Amino acid sequence: MIKKLLLVFVVAVVAGVSVMGYYLWKGPDLSSYGHLVEPAISTMPPQRMIVVEARGDPDHVASEAYEMLYDLYYSVNGVDYWPLPAPRARWPVSPDLPREEWVGIYGIPVPDSVAELPEYVHIPGMTVSLTTWDYGEVAELLYIGPYEDETPSIERLRNFAAEEGYAFAGPHEEEYLKGPGMIFRGNPEEYVTILRYVIKPMTEPSDGGTTSDPTGSTEGEGLEGTVVPQ
Repeated sequence: MIKKLLLVFVVAVVAGVSVMGYYLWKGPDLSSYGHLVEPAISTMPPQRMIVVEARGDPDHVASEAYEMLYDLYYSVNGVDYWPLPAPRARWPVSPDLPREEWVGIYGIPVPDSVAELPEYVHIPGMTVSLTTWDYGEVAELLYIGPYEDETPSIERLRNFAAEEGYAFAGPHEEEYLKGPGMIFRGNPEEYVTILRYVIKPMTEPSDGGTTSDPTGSTEGEGLEGTVVPQ
């Protein structure tokens, strides 16, 4: 009897792991994001976030930053272990800088009820915080493909915002719905990313110009071709 119960338990565990692995590999149900196949403007509420800020080439530091994020996430009381929230990243400096000088603000959503960080081991070069990311109006676009090929889609989103009369009110942000770093590395051609900017309406001064240029310098507006946890 005990052997039968043990066998049933083992089969259930294997089945559960297999199902989790399948869905992590398969990625999200894209029918929920059909409205973002074309650039779109919508409203997002503020989001409580655990954040790790790190300077350096994302190809080298992103994996360590996300590993730290998930360790912190699983140490917080009251979070959902399944499904996991999609990680995000903000890129506040110019992509013209050497990659070693890039600053990545890597984050994972947590409930508003989270009031303090759990204990953690400090990693040199990484700053951890519990904060709230403000949104409001955002311009978004769903991108499917390798991170290094994002640039045309980012430019498309930026041009769309400008044509709709908006300027950028925050850095370039990405939300990683499907990518490497969980169980399977997957196919880069099938990575799924939401490209996002917080935006605000452009104002028109009395001389007929505009107070900001949403398609001008990328200083403070983000980095193209960014990466998800490795």
